[in-house]
Amino acid sequence: MITIALPKGRIADDTLKIFRKMFGGNFEPQDRKLILNEQNFRFLMVRNQDIPTYVTEGAADLGIVGLDVLEEHQPDVVRLLDLNIGKCRVCVGIREDCKLDYSQPELKIATKMPNIARNYFAQKAMALKIIKLYGSIELAPLVNLSDAIVDVVETGTTMKQNGLKVAETIMQSSAHLIANKNSFIIKKVEILELYNKIKEQIG
Repeated sequence: MITIALPKGRIADDTLKIFRKMFGGNFEPQDRKLILNEQNFRFLMVRNQDIPTYVTEGAADLGIVGLDVLEEHQPDVVRLLDLNIGKCRVCVGIREDCKLDYSQPELKIATKMPNIARNYFAQKAMALKIIKLYGSIELAPLVNLSDAIVDVVETGTTMKQNGLKVAETIMQSSAHLIANKNSFIIKKVEILELYNKIKEQIG
């Protein structure tokens, strides 16, 4: 059996749709259940940010996770395939009436992705103060907690609704198939067979 960690929500739905096409069968998560067993697969429904941990620690053989999470955490996994689903961008957001001011001595950035933010602004030789937040990040510039935010943007609607705009795009992201290093050795035949089938499906 191959265990696959999926992020809850739309990416899980899109992934299970691919499995339904490949293998037939239900591949439907049952209400609030965190484990789905179907044919020779076990799916774990996990928070996006936790998927690298499940895969690295061997609780899952494979995982599907955003490139933004991989770049933030740099887990020791095998990156197999870009699935071209769950597309989004990591952006710098600022108040609608502001500009990003690189002349000031230090920028205050609110984010849940401190490593991506640090690497990006380091390339611009800009000193940073990182304010780590886990939710409602858009609020930070509005109450002068930060000069800007670094966050995931899908459509930009949430930013607009909160009086913010995208100042710069740091990276494009989409869901990637990753593998545990030991599983990739021990279950290589099954994993590569699955990899090839998924590759055919996504064209």
